[in-house]
Amino acid sequence: MTTFAEAYPDPVTGEPTPHGVRLRRVVEEIECAESVGLDVYGVGEHHRADFAASAPAVVLAAGAARTSRIRLTSAVTVLSSDDPVRVFQDFATLDLLSDGRAEVMAGRGSFIESFPLFGLSLDDYDELFAEKLELLLAIRDHERVTWSGRHRAALHDRGVYPRPESGPLPVWVGVGGNPESVVRAGTLGLPMALAIIGGRPDAFAPLADLHRRAVEQSGHAPVPIAVHAHGYVAATSDRAAQEYYPSYAHAMSVIGRERGWGPMSRPAFDAMRSRLGSLVLGDPETVAAKILLLREWLGIERFMLHISVGTLPHDRVLESIRLLGTEVAPLVRAGTASGGRS
Repeated sequence: MTTFAEAYPDPVTGEPTPHGVRLRRVVEEIECAESVGLDVYGVGEHHRADFAASAPAVVLAAGAARTSRIRLTSAVTVLSSDDPVRVFQDFATLDLLSDGRAEVMAGRGSFIESFPLFGLSLDDYDELFAEKLELLLAIRDHERVTWSGRHRAALHDRGVYPRPESGPLPVWVGVGGNPESVVRAGTLGLPMALAIIGGRPDAFAPLADLHRRAVEQSGHAPVPIAVHAHGYVAATSDRAAQEYYPSYAHAMSVIGRERGWGPMSRPAFDAMRSRLGSLVLGDPETVAAKILLLREWLGIERFMLHISVGTLPHDRVLESIRLLGTEVAPLVRAGTASGGRS
């Protein structure tokens, strides 16, 4: 599962969630996710008041200190506005502290606040990501690096430390639906995470196939594909919709005003939670069936549910995580073992 450590005002009281409170709750979510047998927890990077996690590696390190098995990943690291040397150092350190459980999910980011914050131009949006991903992979693959580019000082036989002890640091690429980004990930032999937060998930099947073709044509061994989607699990589907809608509608309407979308309505929400919609929401059986459908459509090996899109009561988030681990995951694993596309 994933979080951005959202800190939107409560849709009922209007009170904002203090950043410290929200971050401590994220660590509790990581502990809960491990305790119910989930495999991975991701923290996204944002640089604005309504999200508390601008430093995912630090948050994940706090989670690492209170867990022993669950994998810990960014979701995503906004590599375009960061320094690949520092990104590698942060996550290599996390990897050592967690005994080999760290991953980096690199992405261009769906928000732009980090670009002016770090003195970068949006005119270089695509070039920054391509260049910095190249450097990050060079650092991952070589202890000493010689590299030059347009947006960062050159490196001449410089060592980057510390180094992970359990093998190369896993690097994924997070993609929102851009075919060029899909091909880039595949050509580099990198696993890809598709963010599906709207539209019909089956429409993303050509992107998954495009990634697999790019991997194969570039001579790489097969790599996994993941899906990141919004959703929620409750004892019944009606309860899941009732509990999730207020905070989700508030958060998506805020983002919609910034991006020129209309406000979230209940009919639109209900369409999104239908069989062909993007929300993975309902009782455990409904959620498991949706995940297995995503696997059938896209051939995914990993699914990451993003529960706290808005400000949900913390106890409900933890209960949803428990249901995801104890009831949904066993159904999905059983369905996966019984056959189908992998």
